[in-house]
Amino acid sequence: MKATWEKIEKNLGVLEVEVEADRVAAALDKAFNKVVKKANVPGFRKGKVPRPIFESRFGVESLYQDAIDILLPEAYGEAVEQTDIFPVDRPEVDIEQFAKGQPFIFKAKITVKPEVKLGEYKGLEVPVQKAEVTDEELDAELTRLQERHAELVVVEDEAAVNGDITVIDFDGSVDGVPFEGGQAERHSLELGSNSFIPGFEEQVVGMSTGDFKDVEVTFPEAYHAAELAGKVAVFKVKLHEIKRKQLPALDDEFAKDVSEFDTLEEYKADLKAQLESRKQEELKGVRETAVVDAAAANAEVEIPEAMIASEVENMVRDFDTRLRQQGMNMDMFLSFSGQTREDLQEQMKGDAEKRVRNNLVLEVIAKEEKIEVSEDEVTQELATMAEAYKRTPEEIRSILAANGSLSSLSDEISLRKTIEFLVSNSVEVDAPAPAAEAPVEEAAAEEASAE
Repeated sequence: MKATWEKIEKNLGVLEVEVEADRVAAALDKAFNKVVKKANVPGFRKGKVPRPIFESRFGVESLYQDAIDILLPEAYGEAVEQTDIFPVDRPEVDIEQFAKGQPFIFKAKITVKPEVKLGEYKGLEVPVQKAEVTDEELDAELTRLQERHAELVVVEDEAAVNGDITVIDFDGSVDGVPFEGGQAERHSLELGSNSFIPGFEEQVVGMSTGDFKDVEVTFPEAYHAAELAGKVAVFKVKLHEIKRKQLPALDDEFAKDVSEFDTLEEYKADLKAQLESRKQEELKGVRETAVVDAAAANAEVEIPEAMIASEVENMVRDFDTRLRQQGMNMDMFLSFSGQTREDLQEQMKGDAEKRVRNNLVLEVIAKEEKIEVSEDEVTQELATMAEAYKRTPEEIRSILAANGSLSSLSDEISLRKTIEFLVSNSVEVDAPAPAAEAPVEEAAAEEASAE
């Protein structure tokens, strides 16, 4: 087989392939064996029509499309490997010649992985903060732990305030007509949680046990139930009970209850060490992100739209998986947020382009610095995954091999080692690191969960 690659512009080129006539004949044989099983010819049972009679009746050309379908994928794959190119999108194939006794000739217009021209990537300055835990941060963590271990006590003679758990009946209607989901009895509602329609919880604040009140709210324009969107609703509310969190005292007894320490001072020292360790990990991630972003910014690369679109789809799938883990799905999220799938994809496009650029640059740096992945490193990674998923390393390897993902594991390790190389060859500067921004899909998931 002959294969030639000619670049015509930037990341686009034409792959011309010529396949030997004997392989065409073999593909026609396979096509005949497939088609003859369904051929109806008087005097012959299905599957028993001799080849000459079949071709005389239907013509050999009737086998061409099936033969092309058989031969084209394998020939294309071999040609890609032979010319050492990396397609990133489906090819546009033009059949130049296909006939019995003749070579098979086709051309494929292909978008390939772009070339990367590296800039400076060693000695990059990155902002670094010290992993210090302030007294305010320690106090905030202690308060959070107090709230986690708080007891709920019934409040008898006080009005409800934000943070209280209220037990209410409500009966909602629009223009005097009840609507589905607008009624409940003895429903527990935490005031300030923003789990109800905007404006509802604020009007329950100030009510006392036994009070009745008409609460008027307006459904958001993007409300998931279209028949209620933008409508004014009135809820008749009765407050049965108010429960308030009673925080435990911060003393030695609290330390004994929530930890293995006997005194609060010992517990606080350990908690501070945990917070410092957590902050070190966070700052490590910030530094890694900063040095990769800097190396990518210094490189020159034109990214094909196909690669960005593919990464966006990967991000959408990952986002959908996370939504399902939270008990939602993509349709629910889009309904709650008033967005379309296209809106979400557009929001993710910038992050997707950044991911593709960074990964391309890291791949080239790995080649430039001869960063390789040993079999021992793969084995260790498999052992780590096996421990996390409660499987054996051999089972994990088999699963990855079956999915064609074993090579991706090596790629992942290589990228990680390359990032470590960049960090170890960077220069720390005393400057505040920029606040990390949540990726579009994470921020969107949090917003949906709040609703």
